[in-house]
Amino acid sequence: MTIAATPLTVAVRVKPGASRTRVGGRFDGPYGPALVVAVHAPAVDGRATEAARRALADALGVRPAAVSLRSGAASRDKLFLVERPADGLPEALRRLRDGSAG
Repeated sequence: MTIAATPLTVAVRVKPGASRTRVGGRFDGPYGPALVVAVHAPAVDGRATEAARRALADALGVRPAAVSLRSGAASRDKLFLVERPADGLPEALRRLRDGSAG
């Protein structure tokens, strides 16, 4: 698998206070189709954002350090940046967001 030089921007809808962490599903938000990330952490002091960043990294199979918040610190709708995404990452993201096509 080769590594792409261009960072990948991922629109995310965070659902804080969930019973368990779950990554998957679609929410049509202000940044277009967004990946739903439910986290147990509350929306206090950036804890839900940090939990979402780590959950996203885990779901995409990248190091947490490769994922950073681009915008939306105080919103449920966020944009994360994935540095040096592998070639298959956009397709993996689509599968998580839109469900498996087959």
